[in-house]
Amino acid sequence: MTDVTEPRVRTERHGHVLLVRMTRAGKRNAVDAAMTAALDEALNELDDDPDLWCGVLSGDATAFCAGTDLAAGSGGPTPRGGNYGVVRRDRRRPLIAAVEGVAYGGGFEIVLACDMVVAGTGARFGLPEVARGLVANCGALFRTPRPLPLNVAKQLLVTGRPIGARRAHDLGLVNELVEPGTAEAAALELAGQVCENSPFAVSVTLRALERVVSEPDARGWSATDVATAAIERSEDRAEGVAAFLEKRPPRWTGR
Repeated sequence: MTDVTEPRVRTERHGHVLLVRMTRAGKRNAVDAAMTAALDEALNELDDDPDLWCGVLSGDATAFCAGTDLAAGSGGPTPRGGNYGVVRRDRRRPLIAAVEGVAYGGGFEIVLACDMVVAGTGARFGLPEVARGLVANCGALFRTPRPLPLNVAKQLLVTGRPIGARRAHDLGLVNELVEPGTAEAAALELAGQVCENSPFAVSVTLRALERVVSEPDARGWSATDVATAAIERSEDRAEGVAAFLEKRPPRWTGR
């Protein structure tokens, strides 16, 4: 069976909780168009089914998500979810990221779009776009400095080097740090705690908080669009992607 025919996402119901698990393990859950469509469908279900009160988004033991599939592309933004079907979604239900292994690039941006993060001690968070001649264009430019100190956000964005789960927990990005292999179970337990409360009160609280926190988002997306447009015209972008796909060091020109 080819990768094209394999399911990208599987969902499970645990009472009032919807578990959404990315299942493209052979590609470290890199997002292609089929993955974007599958994530969008699952999160639409979470928002639209009144019997679902909380969601958990997970990957596998080695990778939460390695970001965009640079060879295939991630497909276009969806009407309700934006890029990856996730990062511009106006959600009505809390969403918890359960992270094992790598959350790189767009995978980290998906984490930043969630409400809470549970991570195994072996998890790593990074934004390697600059190493590919790219710019983080799915929210990281303005969301990374929210849970993290500004200087740490800058370090992630301009060095491309990841940080480990323990440091991410110490700095406030990760809500709960757990033993490797247990992040999904721990996230389901946290979701169960959310579901002990009034789903209406939780939804109203979440949306009120999001209105306050996301007020600067319009400026953030505008600034991201400007940066992305500049990158799209650059020689370094073409060279960075080519070098990555050809598994060789890039030869930067600075143009």
